[in-house]
Amino acid sequence: MSTVVNIVNRTSDILERGAPILPLVARVVFAAVLAGYYWASAMTKLGDGPLGLFNPSVGAYAQIFPKTFDAVGYDTSAMSLWHTLVVLAGTWAEFLLPLLIILGLFTRLAALGMIGFVAVQTVVDLFGHGLIAVPETVGAWFDRHPDSAIMDQRSLWLVLFLTLVVKGGGLLSADRALGIR
Repeated sequence: MSTVVNIVNRTSDILERGAPILPLVARVVFAAVLAGYYWASAMTKLGDGPLGLFNPSVGAYAQIFPKTFDAVGYDTSAMSLWHTLVVLAGTWAEFLLPLLIILGLFTRLAALGMIGFVAVQTVVDLFGHGLIAVPETVGAWFDRHPDSAIMDQRSLWLVLFLTLVVKGGGLLSADRALGIR
């Protein structure tokens, strides 16, 4: 039995030496799987013209505040300054946080921001867009169906972000180049 334990311990030591590659892999997977999703979503929120980054589209309000926007007859001028600031912050976050993660710059903070973003996104999807009433979209853990958009997919996203919060940017990151811990 001690031989088996020794083999397992030696193998574990070898694997732990390779641990610094884990955050790099997480960042590459994020870039390959989720960054395009978030940037495409952010693009739908931009207003017209070169100042679109400061002038949200109608779709931005409909995505982020669906019930409130419906209640005001889809009139952007009827939305408060607070609504506009939230929409702008959400839009900018969808561009900036993925970029920071890909670059590995302020990785822990960006990943923490993405955890908050996913939490808000989930609340809006469930209650604002009414997905709470669609069991197959919400899903459930331990149900042998790994494809629900909310419980399954977003749980995996959160594990990816938690890896970056705990481990940082890893190898080949701007954090490492700048000496940021």
